[in-house]
Amino acid sequence: MFPSVMKAVQLIGHGGLDQLIYREDVPVPSPGVGEVLIEVSACGMNNTDVWVREGAYGSETDPSSISTWRRGRSTLAFPRIQGADTVGVVAAVGEGVPAGRIGERVIVDFSLYHRPEGDDSLADIDYIGHGRDGGYAEFTTVPAENAYPIDSDLDDAELATFCCAYLTGEHMLDRARLAAGERVLVTGASGGVGSAIIQLARARGAIPYAVTVPEKAEALTALGAEGVTFRGSGDLVEKVDAMTGGKPIDVVADLVAGRLFNDLLRILKMEGRYTTAGAIGGPVVQLDLRTMYLKQLALHGSSQGTRTAFRRVLGYIEQGRIKPLLERTFKLSDFHRAQTAFMAKHYVGKLVVVPDCKWDEIGARHAVD
Repeated sequence: MFPSVMKAVQLIGHGGLDQLIYREDVPVPSPGVGEVLIEVSACGMNNTDVWVREGAYGSETDPSSISTWRRGRSTLAFPRIQGADTVGVVAAVGEGVPAGRIGERVIVDFSLYHRPEGDDSLADIDYIGHGRDGGYAEFTTVPAENAYPIDSDLDDAELATFCCAYLTGEHMLDRARLAAGERVLVTGASGGVGSAIIQLARARGAIPYAVTVPEKAEALTALGAEGVTFRGSGDLVEKVDAMTGGKPIDVVADLVAGRLFNDLLRILKMEGRYTTAGAIGGPVVQLDLRTMYLKQLALHGSSQGTRTAFRRVLGYIEQGRIKPLLERTFKLSDFHRAQTAFMAKHYVGKLVVVPDCKWDEIGARHAVD
């Protein structure tokens, strides 16, 4: 049997880290019809957690307004347990779910699709950790279809590095139709999504190039980047041209935007494709429409991914075609320190939170003193 209460981190409102409260008396949820209860062993951290806490999504008319991920149609209610990248074991099942699923080791597809199987529209998508409670807790419930059995020698903390970043990256590449042999330039390449895209591009036979900072170049080259260049000094267009030896860039996968945006469109070849799922350098950009239409460019916005993309990523994991980039783990009770380290960005890859009760079993081996 499992307990009636659990430890969890609750988001109680928009604002700073003080809006994240570690509690030891949160009721353990019961799985509803078509749901499973997961005993959480690890949960990865993502930028979306921070931006939702800060209410940093703005509105279509006021970029500086306080708004959550769904903007004017928010499904966020306080208190909310965030955490999208959940890995654990099925502890109980709701009505309509076979009892044989109890005991399965699972990785969670965090997307709430709201559409039937076969409909890949993401027009009304939501996600676990926003529209319902997520994995920064000892237990969580999810739709049974979102809990995928996983066959992998990776440990649970390593598995918790994949879901959000790799699904987001794979959908970006799907949107841009990146094909084998094409070249893709990745900005924000050392982060969770950027480092995922480098691996995912290689998995489909494409050639990734990275924009980063000097101290992260070696790690990205080892990960699979064909070349690395640095932002912040010199003409980025000239630097990318030198890096590729004059070979064209077919796709830009951009997670930075801000001042880089116009240069990235200049870098693209004629009929190139631009895809974005983030704007850590600034969401409001200057666009010269003449660059866009004279070069016949295609610009794609992207968020989360489809069931098909998730299953493809799951296959890559089980086949060993992509690897986890786990920088370090933190105890759930040390969540403020974990998110502070996450926001500082002095690492390549992902940070993962582990419930204290699982620390000796899962978290301690990846901790950094």
